[in-house]
Amino acid sequence: MQKHSIFIGMKIRQVKIIAGKFFVLSVLMFLVSWISCSKEEPGETEPKDENNKTVWVFLMAGQSNMAGRGAVEAQDLITNNRIITINSGNNWITAKEPLHFYEPGSAGLDCGLSFAKELLNFVPDSVTIAMVPCAVGGSSVFQWLNDEEHRSVKLLSNFKAKAQLSKKKGTIKGILWHQGERNANETDLPEYEDTLLTLFSKFRTSVADDELPIILGEIGRFAEPEEKAAYFEEVNQIIRKVAEENSYLFYISSEGLEDRGDNLHFNSEGQRELGRRYAEKYIDASGLN
Repeated sequence: MQKHSIFIGMKIRQVKIIAGKFFVLSVLMFLVSWISCSKEEPGETEPKDENNKTVWVFLMAGQSNMAGRGAVEAQDLITNNRIITINSGNNWITAKEPLHFYEPGSAGLDCGLSFAKELLNFVPDSVTIAMVPCAVGGSSVFQWLNDEEHRSVKLLSNFKAKAQLSKKKGTIKGILWHQGERNANETDLPEYEDTLLTLFSKFRTSVADDELPIILGEIGRFAEPEEKAAYFEEVNQIIRKVAEENSYLFYISSEGLEDRGDNLHFNSEGQRELGRRYAEKYIDASGLN
């Protein structure tokens, strides 16, 4: 009887030890899972892996009107699991506005999500569109070319890093460029065209595609006073000229688009329309229509 009791006691202790080990293992597994999940920013999810060839990547570069200064409204927060972007930690997430994150205090609606939504109507159902933010407000074309640090971002180096990240995820299909307000002055304009073309050559070298489409957007037609408006129009003339005279460069018009009240930045509807115009130009240039 005593031996039987000892045997039962030993079994109970073994069960307790096993249960204890199982509890510890469960806690460890929970902690690992919790730590992994905590790396994602609130409200963001990692999209499922796609076939590399079915992810079409578009890099967004330039200054504030590409970075976005429009008011983000409810319609801009509607997501689509076929439209992705990156967050500040370089994690791929489902896209919603604002896409840019380099200037947290100024982040607003840009044209990226509107572009992707329009483009989805013309691509196979298997395609996922990735919009990669690279624009920084107030940056000049000379700062881009010289890889200067602007608002804590080394402009060209950051572009190259985002291009390399993008190539691991999918195929880079084009660049959306919107810039020129900073250089709309008597001093910068004489060198603007040549600098722009040299920069675009560097962009294509970093992507390893000499025929990569680059679409330029005209800057706003609402500048004041009259002297400033004349400089803005000179920038737009250069934009149109380089697009018309060089292969794989295209431009979209800003005609009819309105500002947000500051004579400088497009308002929300202007940004959405910019996105649609960028998409229409890419669709036409690529023969998708």
